[in-house]
Amino acid sequence: MAGSERVEHVRVAVIGSGFGGIGAAVRLRREGVTDFVVLERAGAVGGTWRDNSYPGCACDVPSHLYSFSFAPNPDWPRTFSGQEHIWDYLERVADTFRLRPHIRLDTEVLKLTWDADELRWLIETSTGNLTADVVVSATGPLSDPKTPDIPGLDTFPGKVFHSARWDHDYDLRGKRVAMVGTGASAIQIVPEIQRDVRRLTLFQRTPPWVLPRADRAISGVERWLHRQLPFTTQARRGILWGLRELQVQAFTKRPDELGLIERIAKRNMERSVKDPALRAKLTPTYRIGCKRILLSNSYYPALAKPHVDVVASGLAEVRGSTVVAADGTEAEVDAIVFGTGFHVTDMPIAERVVGAEGQTLMESWKDGMKSLRGATVAGFPNFFTVIGPNTGLGNSSMILMIESQLNYLADYMRQLNMIGGRAALSPRTTAVDAWNHRVQERMKRTVWNTGGCTSWYLDANGVNTTVWPGTTTEFRTATRRVDLSEYEVTRAPEREAEPRPRTARKSRPSKARATA
Repeated sequence: MAGSERVEHVRVAVIGSGFGGIGAAVRLRREGVTDFVVLERAGAVGGTWRDNSYPGCACDVPSHLYSFSFAPNPDWPRTFSGQEHIWDYLERVADTFRLRPHIRLDTEVLKLTWDADELRWLIETSTGNLTADVVVSATGPLSDPKTPDIPGLDTFPGKVFHSARWDHDYDLRGKRVAMVGTGASAIQIVPEIQRDVRRLTLFQRTPPWVLPRADRAISGVERWLHRQLPFTTQARRGILWGLRELQVQAFTKRPDELGLIERIAKRNMERSVKDPALRAKLTPTYRIGCKRILLSNSYYPALAKPHVDVVASGLAEVRGSTVVAADGTEAEVDAIVFGTGFHVTDMPIAERVVGAEGQTLMESWKDGMKSLRGATVAGFPNFFTVIGPNTGLGNSSMILMIESQLNYLADYMRQLNMIGGRAALSPRTTAVDAWNHRVQERMKRTVWNTGGCTSWYLDANGVNTTVWPGTTTEFRTATRRVDLSEYEVTRAPEREAEPRPRTARKSRPSKARATA
């Protein structure tokens, strides 16, 4: 970005338009901050609920808990809503809170560089450059699919795609399909596609624990009641929240208490899988909760079908049309579908953010992701993350954590306004280290660290930098206010204000299904 180039400047630039980005935009408006933009690389808002359009895609958190408290939806059609309903909800929130003029679609952030002289971020995007006093990164950990490097995959003559980039133009009917992975996406995909494919081969490195899914249609009477008496929606949400708060102790302090849940999961399997050999393949050897607990009533019945094979080994090699497992099992297939997760602990956006010392966020996190209260990073002034390190949950709704972080963001902006002028806040290294030490000390007792599994919660060093080891109430308390003693404050000399060019693209995106 040339030093003399006149570019647009905004108070806040938000990256991403999923729950984190849309929530941040709403909160900024409610705080009176209207000089902001939301930069979205895709052609519509929605984040992961726009991108994941695979067959059977749905949420495993109850609908009334998986929505913003400030935007209740009395018309959820099911207790566990599908992808299309959640995507519609986010579109409606963007309209209800008049966010469209702030949203820049098809605008990918290519690089973020901190300008220490001007105390602002230089932002290079695919549609032009701009600067911002504050950047809110809401790209989310489930935005960039991870596909393993499989020898020979580039020579496969058939179709290959990731679950988060589903190819709706490719017809699976009558095909021989390899499904790689047994995570949350795979257990929803398998029951759907097995109805149409000629043969389905599931490559399973580690079996998941699967509990029954208490899903049902929400009656018209219930929806009418929620519309007429809004407090009933709040009460329903409160009950769902409270039940999950009560479960946290078992995950974080007393994992041995999860044995009863394991027995329920085993009975769920035994009802559908009568073959002892198949049951043996599908029975986990680690404590339930160590990996994400999955919910399904149709996964086990699908695996018991005669045209479905379960290979208790990961995919190791591709030889032409033959896929080969690590245990030597081979299968001829026409298509390979990867349900292998996302870049969670190595988010690509971190390679594009250059901080005050000239190093990227990825370099700063080379020994593991660390932040202050899941939000701010030492050496990266006025840079705020939504769903940052150690803010994930294993048993409740991420929207609760996002809203807590939005409280912190709101107070962060208030503190900058109180300081006045051009100013920057950067968390002290000592504060980040102290916070991270407390989190990791608490993590030692949790099921995620003691349960005997290797999960996507752990980074390359085996450290859990993903999950929050406490209740959502504890996190909300910890992020209620910004403690300025944890920050270094930098002020710039006052100068005469210059007119700032502003442009705002108002466009209502087409709600076409994403198939990229």
